[in-house]
Amino acid sequence: MALMLEVQHLTKTYQSGTKNLTVLSDISFQLFEGDTFSIVGPSGSGKTTLLGLCAGLDRASSGSVSLYGQVLDHMNEDERAAVRNNYVGFIFQNFQLLPTLTALENVMVPMELRREKNIRSRSMNLLERVGLGDRHDHYPTQLSGGEQQRISIARAFSNSPKILFADEPTGNLDEDTSTSVEELLFELNRESGTTLVLVTHDLELAGKTERIIRIKGGKLVSDSNITETQAVI
Repeated sequence: MALMLEVQHLTKTYQSGTKNLTVLSDISFQLFEGDTFSIVGPSGSGKTTLLGLCAGLDRASSGSVSLYGQVLDHMNEDERAAVRNNYVGFIFQNFQLLPTLTALENVMVPMELRREKNIRSRSMNLLERVGLGDRHDHYPTQLSGGEQQRISIARAFSNSPKILFADEPTGNLDEDTSTSVEELLFELNRESGTTLVLVTHDLELAGKTERIIRIKGGKLVSDSNITETQAVI
């Protein structure tokens, strides 16, 4: 099974006035193709920072990140963006849809960046897959939060990512909508065999993945498979 993500001794420090603020300290783990994985911890623990480093959205102060065999450490932003475009999908808490584009056009964007073919028909198929084919010409402001997140899920899968990063994907949704979005996310993930990295404070959601790491104060305090974690919780 292919090694999808390798994180070695990852540390991130920011300059805060005259002091250095370390938000992540010496984090290491590996993920393989098809793994489902959660990062949990309290607010301010470094979860989103860790996800950003793993996805090449930011660069670590020290340590190493290898994404699908691509070592990100010394890449410039354009090189990291190319890796993300080729291998990565994203789902964010605040959806991050482009407000001037319709639902269909938002889903088409990653395919257009890759200059793929049959973009419109494939994007429509994805919209239908997430139950929003009849809303293809609506703009984000005309859609509910749950509908916007379904659009963002369709967009995330539109470039057939090797790895999917989801940052609090149900954080802005009510309980019933969260449940339907979670089911859709995991169903599409199983169908595509994508590696899933999920950042969440919701232990029930985290419990749907195969493995959970817990971050506290920027440090990894536990790393366990789901059966072990359920026993502890």
